[in-house]
Amino acid sequence: MLPGMARSWTRLHEHLGTPPGPLTFDMVKQAADANLAESDDLDWKEHLPQPPREGRWNELAKDVAAMANTRGGLLIYGVTDKTTVPVGINPGEVNTQQYAQWIRNHVQPYLPDLTFTTLASPDGHLSFLIIDVPASPMAPHHVYGTAAKDKDQQAAVVPYRDRDHTAWMAEYQIERAYRERFTRTQHAQDETDRLLAHALDNSLADQADPSAWFVAVARPEQSLPRTAPPLAREKASDLCATARARSQQLTRNRLAAGPLTGLEVVSSHPRPGLRRWVFSTLPLRTGREIYTELHHDGSTVLAVNLSWKALRGDDTEAPEADGILVDADIVGASCRDALALARELARHLGVDSSVNVTATIATAEPVPLTPVITEYGGFRSIPDHAHRPRHIQPITALITPADEDDHLCASAQETFTDLMHQFGIIAYL
Repeated sequence: MLPGMARSWTRLHEHLGTPPGPLTFDMVKQAADANLAESDDLDWKEHLPQPPREGRWNELAKDVAAMANTRGGLLIYGVTDKTTVPVGINPGEVNTQQYAQWIRNHVQPYLPDLTFTTLASPDGHLSFLIIDVPASPMAPHHVYGTAAKDKDQQAAVVPYRDRDHTAWMAEYQIERAYRERFTRTQHAQDETDRLLAHALDNSLADQADPSAWFVAVARPEQSLPRTAPPLAREKASDLCATARARSQQLTRNRLAAGPLTGLEVVSSHPRPGLRRWVFSTLPLRTGREIYTELHHDGSTVLAVNLSWKALRGDDTEAPEADGILVDADIVGASCRDALALARELARHLGVDSSVNVTATIATAEPVPLTPVITEYGGFRSIPDHAHRPRHIQPITALITPADEDDHLCASAQETFTDLMHQFGIIAYL
């Protein structure tokens, strides 16, 4: 189970009046000393998680699933549950890989965004283990164990937090939880489709010549609330520069400058939009057309003209029979830039969940799309026997604000590969 990014706002932040940010040892100690009561999103634990009983039932899996099925929360080990006395744990006995394995074996669907953090006092004499459980968009999660009446029969239950204790969902609650999951999934897809259509409308509306566009939409699984402070204008410009620099470090291919580089001409003057900042070179009518949105809720949009000078010369040189040209180098650069921009915005805003990225290539009309690649020596050509699809299936990727560069690079490469395979060619960033 890969570590995610711990949430920046929890029950402890609220109780202590602390601004959003990582949990610290002092925050846990202060909350315990103040006898902060357990709740549906806080569970004090005196002892470290124990192995499954008889190999078949695991309390840790139950506690984690209950939090994920409710609204997320913290399991804090090293504090007595009733009196909240900080007794600490032995950090040498913490085995997060083992804990993750127990959860993986006993909880379905899979929970990807848990974080395990050991916090120690400055003198090292007292330590806590924190398991941060985000509310899961895939709830309800079932916990599997042995049925009490039949030792050979595996059974599944659905726990949830009811104030300060764990209860079991009745059938009608499970039914409602599934309906809510399907509603969340449909809403997320509808919102992604709406942003894709909006970006294409803005990009294709005034095209003088037919062109193919790369379009990517990134949306956090849990968007920031409307009450969160809006993204400052100057910070939006800084984030574009940071993402551009980060993206340039993810590739050995320096032949194509990414779209974020093309935005430099307008990066200091983003235009306000509906709860977002908009960067656009479309009104300039010169150079490659690029359109970008940074939303206050953590979403991003990137649209890029892939046909502009695809053969590195006058576009009129391209035979009409070849269809609309798609510059493979710019597709790769756009994949890198889209993921880097999504991660940088999520990090800045303190997004507490994974970020879903959807990327595709589209045109105003369903006409053949023809890939253009850079061959050895820098020559531009249309590959022999390449497919010329009229539609490109959207590709999805999942990143987190905590992703390091190697993971971000791998996600960009996979997105690029999946797009270019639809042309019947193999290409590398």
